[in-house]
Parts: sequence; structure tokens; C-alpha cells
Amino acid sequence: MTNGDAKVRRTLHFRFTLPTADPSQLLAFLKALTPYYEFFGGTRVRFLQNTDDPTRFIQVIEYEAPETMETNRQRIASDPRVQAYLQAWRTMVPGAIEIDVYRDVEGT
Repeated sequence: MTNGDAKVRRTLHFRFTLPTADPSQLLAFLKALTPYYEFFGGTRVRFLQNTDDPTRFIQVIEYEAPETMETNRQRIASDPRVQAYLQAWRTMVPGAIEIDVYRDVEGT
């Protein structure tokens, strides 16, 4: 990849439920995952707790990625770094993790 490659801006949502409403252990876990955010080109990471159901959480990662990465998500999903990131999530969060990728429709 060269510096001149076209970039796309994306927002990644991880939605999940924890057994308790205490996020302290998860926050420590998320800090340990910081190197993986760099793979996504993460520019902003947020962790949100549902006010009506405090066991429900969303992690939001806003990132820029090369346009070529966007056109080949299957290959990216099988990348060992992405697999390690997802495996780390699976060990920490029991149950299903919903993952959605969004694009900004304003100024696209």
C-alpha cells in the first residue's frame, strides 16, 4: 500500500451482552486490544453502555481503510490478525456478538 491509495471511512459496531453490568474487566480487555485497532486504521474507539439494559454494550470503532481493503472483505476476514482479534472477543464475551460495518452517507 502506498500513501496515495484511496481511503474509505467506516464505522464498525460490536454489539453484545455481558453477564453483569460492571464493565471494568471488559475495559481492561479492550485496552489490551489496542494494537488490533491499528490494523483497522482505527481513529476513534468508543465503548457505550445501554442505559435501559446496563448489561448491553456497543463498541464503536471509526476507521479509514484503503479502498482495496473494502472490496475484498472475505480476504480481510480470514486475515490472522482479524481472526485473533475476534477470538479474543469470543473468550471475553459469552454469547453472540453482532458486528456491523457502516459507511457515512454524507460526504461519501
